[in-house]
Amino acid sequence: MAFKSPLEIAEATCAAGCKKTELPIDKMLVLGFLAGAYIAFGSLLAVMVTPDTVKFLGMGLKKLVFGGVFPIGLMFVVIGGAELFTGNCLVPTIACLTGRAKWGRLLKNWLFVYIGNFIGSLVVAFCLSHLTGFFTTGDWQTSINGIAEAKVAIPFWQAFWRGVGCNWLVCLAVWLATASDDVTGKIWGIWFPIMGFVAIGFEHSIANMFFIPAGIFAGANVTWGQLFLNNLIPVTLGNVVGGALFVGGIYWYVYMRGES
Repeated sequence: MAFKSPLEIAEATCAAGCKKTELPIDKMLVLGFLAGAYIAFGSLLAVMVTPDTVKFLGMGLKKLVFGGVFPIGLMFVVIGGAELFTGNCLVPTIACLTGRAKWGRLLKNWLFVYIGNFIGSLVVAFCLSHLTGFFTTGDWQTSINGIAEAKVAIPFWQAFWRGVGCNWLVCLAVWLATASDDVTGKIWGIWFPIMGFVAIGFEHSIANMFFIPAGIFAGANVTWGQLFLNNLIPVTLGNVVGGALFVGGIYWYVYMRGES
């Protein structure tokens, strides 16, 4: 099975980052919508298969099962094609650090992709989780409500650092997927880091755009203000640091510094 060297990964990531910053706004929004929906599908699946596992397997193995199915979302994004804010904390960043893309276009990409991700997440949370009745009764309602309420109760700096850890691993998954030229290699490159961040308990801003609204729609004791102030703001900031600094910045410094 052939795979790229780290330097080749950096070059491929840089080229992809240039293309991402040149996307028109409508495509950023549409592809962002798809990515938000794809991550929400993985989140929905994780909730649906784990509400009673703690009784039989214990908390540690429940988290492993939850993390084990969640990665389908990023597989859809990377292999199928979509624009995910957390992954874009890595990809256009390297292009900008090398001078091949403009920082203003990176910020534009982040903004409109983030908006698209939010819309896609909400559509799945409301139409495919709430209107379908999945979270209206029983263990599934208890599970999603507990997830939503726990996420908005995390103190600011804990949420920030959980966001850092999450996107360090998410962007590493994107990096490893880029290393492979075949679908099987991309799947394995994605699965391990994503399973790891979810099982550990790190915080992903786009996944939380599904988990917390789905809980709100299901009757959780959570407000829309808490979604943004208590969770999305600190987690998003942490995601930026984890992806742009600990993956994009470090790999740029090691492999591409001096090319700008």
